[in-house]
Amino acid sequence: MTAPDAGRGIWDGEETRTFTGLPRNSFRILHVSTGNVCRSPITERLTRHALADRLGDPLWGGVVVESAGTWGHEGAPMEANAETVLAEFGADASGFTGRELLDEHVIMADLVLTATRDHRQQVISMGHSAGLRTFTLKEFTRLVKAIDPATLPPLEEGLVTRARALVRAAAALRGWLLAPTAEADEVFDPYGAPLPFFRSIGDEINEALDPVVTALTGVPARA
Repeated sequence: MTAPDAGRGIWDGEETRTFTGLPRNSFRILHVSTGNVCRSPITERLTRHALADRLGDPLWGGVVVESAGTWGHEGAPMEANAETVLAEFGADASGFTGRELLDEHVIMADLVLTATRDHRQQVISMGHSAGLRTFTLKEFTRLVKAIDPATLPPLEEGLVTRARALVRAAAALRGWLLAPTAEADEVFDPYGAPLPFFRSIGDEINEALDPVVTALTGVPARA
């Protein structure tokens, strides 16, 4: 297992982690796909964009959003079509470099959202008690839609507290709310595809993220 280094952050107990330059009490979302150049970068940057749009806080109330790939192209730039899609949503694609998924990423994540069920299984197989906090993106969306927002802590108690409660509630529902088809929880890989297909994947990801960010923040998307 690769231990977290001092520059990325260290364990400081289950409920509090210390991260260089970040709030002590933070909530980390990790998006996972295969190469970390298409789906997970789009999802990462759309999540950041949506959080900033809802909350306006540069640190989004302590939420940190990252991504990595199970066969990540370490140091690679985002695919050009992915950048174009993000620009069309008004999201920032700058400064991105691909990463290979490491143990430390899973260890530090409070919520892991994967593009496919296979990615989810790969994350869970790494250990680190990841099963209860790892979902496909669309699976998590389906579960979140079934959660009554009134049962979550109010935002006044902190976004981190609300986010952790949301993950626990979603995990409790898993097994009760099954996907209608095996493909319903998948986001297909647009790598090498033309821009129109990238756009369709971007729309799919954005649609799946909207109820998740609304549940996290308690703030709906602007009309």
